[in-house]
Amino acid sequence: MFTRIFGKPKQDTNALTTLDKLNETLEMLEKKEKVLLKKASGEVEKAKEFTRAKNKRAAIQCLKRKRLYEQQIEQLGNFQLRIHDQMIMLEGAKATTDTVDALRTGAAAMKAMQKAVNIDDVDKTMDEINEQTENMKQIQEALSTPIGSAADFDEDDLEAELEELEEAELEEQLLQPATTAPSASVHVPAGRQPTRLPQKRTAEEEEFAALQAEMAL
Repeated sequence: MFTRIFGKPKQDTNALTTLDKLNETLEMLEKKEKVLLKKASGEVEKAKEFTRAKNKRAAIQCLKRKRLYEQQIEQLGNFQLRIHDQMIMLEGAKATTDTVDALRTGAAAMKAMQKAVNIDDVDKTMDEINEQTENMKQIQEALSTPIGSAADFDEDDLEAELEELEEAELEEQLLQPATTAPSASVHVPAGRQPTRLPQKRTAEEEEFAALQAEMAL
């Protein structure tokens, strides 16, 4: 989206080209260093051969050339160190530039979006939303208002009637006995007692019978 509005972000082609050139130079110096190391090692081997051949002068010449190669190797090492330092500085500068460009692009995008949205339009939209919300509340209240015969009912009378029902229900619960007492046995003469099969009494009946026996005593 931002690319379509503002175009492609500008790249620092000069910095990229410079980094490529430094990399190429660094590779060239490393190759030369390897060649010089090989030459210095060769001069040492030649000096050993001349020493074994008792040719001291030729051996010293080989060591002199080795010293020259070593000086060039040290110089190449300094060059490489400077190039590395330059590359680090250039990469840091490029990162800083990219960061600033990104921040600038973001600020421009935010500014463009702010221009696209007018504060007056936002206020107007919010007023419309509030108005629609209030209208919806009024519609819901109108739909929930009783109409017809239901609108004639007095809420106070209905609440009073409900309280009477609750009190009547409470009184009925208080008048109910907690447990139903067993019916008292009727005394019948011995000769007239009907013959009944023995029934198994419950624990509650046995307890009640024991209580009656104690009272009789």
